[in-house]
Amino acid sequence: MSVRPLLLATLSAAVLTACASFEGLAPRAGVGDANRLAVGTSFAGGADATAAWPASNWWAAFGDAQLDRLMDEALAASPSLRAAHARLDRANAVAGLADSTRQPQVTANAASTHQRFSEHGQVPPPLAGTSHTSNRLALDFSYELDFWGKNAAAFEAALGGVRAAEAEAQQARLLLSSALARSYIQLQREFEQQDIAEALLQQRRQLQDLTDRRVHAGLDSSVELQQAAAAIPATEAELAAIHERMALLRNQLAALLGAGPDRGLAIARPAVDVAQTLALPAVLPAELIGRRPDVVAQRWRVEAAARDIDVAKAQFYPNVNLVAFVGFQSIGLGHFLDAGSRIAGAGPALSLPIFDAGRLRSQLAARDADFDAAAEQYNATLIDALRDVADQVASWRAIDTQLDQSLAALGRFDEAYRLALLRYREGLSTYVTVLGVEAQVLGQRRQVADLQARRRDTAVGLARALGGGFRPDALPPAARNDRLPAAD
Repeated sequence: MSVRPLLLATLSAAVLTACASFEGLAPRAGVGDANRLAVGTSFAGGADATAAWPASNWWAAFGDAQLDRLMDEALAASPSLRAAHARLDRANAVAGLADSTRQPQVTANAASTHQRFSEHGQVPPPLAGTSHTSNRLALDFSYELDFWGKNAAAFEAALGGVRAAEAEAQQARLLLSSALARSYIQLQREFEQQDIAEALLQQRRQLQDLTDRRVHAGLDSSVELQQAAAAIPATEAELAAIHERMALLRNQLAALLGAGPDRGLAIARPAVDVAQTLALPAVLPAELIGRRPDVVAQRWRVEAAARDIDVAKAQFYPNVNLVAFVGFQSIGLGHFLDAGSRIAGAGPALSLPIFDAGRLRSQLAARDADFDAAAEQYNATLIDALRDVADQVASWRAIDTQLDQSLAALGRFDEAYRLALLRYREGLSTYVTVLGVEAQVLGQRRQVADLQARRRDTAVGLARALGGGFRPDALPPAARNDRLPAAD
């Protein structure tokens, strides 16, 4: 039988089975369009046509050389990054495995079997009823004719997994760098709180000396003296709490660097400076889908799931393999490599699913459900990405307003404390008045320090929300992505 009639019969059977098998099976979800998500009001006033996306080393804009060195150290030694790259290596290996199925396979086989031949079997006399060694040495060829694109789709799905792993490795880098920057900024905050507490301690010691002189002069009682004395250990206890938080942050930074706790002890006082004003790229949200590694990774997951559907559909069609062999075969070794012992053969092998009790439909339904889950996860990731940017914008604006007002209030409280202390020295006001104003000054100074730290932290959050300088080498081609169903 020639190959051509066999292929025609195969195609006819495939059409009949496919038409009957796919009925009612299709994905129900689709990927959403970022431009359909309203952001105009939330980002109003912040969009700037000249604003740049974050650079890959976005932390360099903070002007802290020590932070730059810590970032280089963390990105080189972090176990979490090495684990992400290991997952990428595995995805590449899986893609290589999928690619191998698209190529011809050649195997060298050698076998030598000593056996007794049946007197009533297929082996004729004089070999029947005797024992001999059967030998075979051959090259076996096989090649699957991928008429329905099953192997090609499996390879594309594996490539999607590779691209997703690449983006996830970049996401791991972004999460590590942002976590390091935020912990570093918190350490800077604790140094600033330490400055406030140490200045307060010195101030309270001076106030205790003043109160002691007033008691000896008969202007105050021992009550005021005990109040002044009690304020000193209270401030020292607060300093101890600050030192504890600093030690914990140093330990956290050391862990992010992939080092032991002693590494954190060598970190000097941070000097992060965030002076820039809020500026968002004017192309939000359209380009955010290519700038956020988590969104890009999930998009590739959707692409891979779509190709898995193609693989599952191809299982309904006939499978055609070409097989061939060439070599030597003989009974006994005497004439094993003689020309008369040569063997050769070639031909197609066909398998066609007839009745599988719903196995193939269930497989396809599972792949459809996987696509639905991946598409909805992509939609959720996209929505969360825009929320993340909006959160940072809202916080930035609110912090700027609060910081301006808090600095103005601090100036007034400082002046009020200066006047209260002057009046207390002159005997024109009580120690209770001084304590009340001092509490206001202390609270305001801490609030200003917290707001400044939050502003620096929000700058980190905004860089992370905008993708942290991620630029994928190869985004999903438009033609390929157009094959993905869109959300209603």
